[in-house]
Amino acid sequence: MTPAVDSVAVPPRGHRVRQTIEQLRARILGGEWPVGGRIPTEPQLVAALGVGRNTVREAVRALVHAGVLECRQGSGTYVVSTDELAPVVARRLTDDRMAEVVEVRRAFEVEAARLAALRRTPADLAALDEALAAREAAWRSGRVDEFAAADVALHTAVVAAAHNGMLAELYGSVAAALHSSVAQAMGDALEPERYVDHDRLVAAIRDGDPARAAIEAVAFLEPPSEA
Repeated sequence: MTPAVDSVAVPPRGHRVRQTIEQLRARILGGEWPVGGRIPTEPQLVAALGVGRNTVREAVRALVHAGVLECRQGSGTYVVSTDELAPVVARRLTDDRMAEVVEVRRAFEVEAARLAALRRTPADLAALDEALAAREAAWRSGRVDEFAAADVALHTAVVAAAHNGMLAELYGSVAAALHSSVAQAMGDALEPERYVDHDRLVAAIRDGDPARAAIEAVAFLEPPSEA
């Protein structure tokens, strides 16, 4: 489901804003800016779309409100969904339903890893290496929120490498809940016993081994065995 422009909150003054929203959404839906990817900076959008800075700012703000974009402090603005499912999911997946979040992650990420091993491109592998390095650096920083964001970014890169648009959209719609689930699992500090190595997952995708990639993906999402 993709939202009609009319469903996005648009400032009263804004025929140009409405047109800019349409242009932004067209590029998102066309795959120019995929789910999980960062859109151009505000000055770049001004130049590319031929509108003023305030018009771009209001259009981006409207798409953030609609759950299509997400602004990340110090990092940029990212595509998190191509539809309005994201805010609906975010409202439903509250902290007391994190077990369900893990089950949803397992359903998405295992298949994504399998498909990524079959479909990854050189560009995908480069993005995975970059995301993996960022995840490791975030762990070394000792900051839980930074690590949670980097972990989700790596898994988003795996989903992107699967080259399944619907899967990417659905995964993007639960990105905020995934971030919360990772942060919740880490607790107040990054303890060594909670560290999960993702090198083998990326290696399996690189090797084009879908069975091994699926095994690696499910390993860190299995609930702990009960005594």
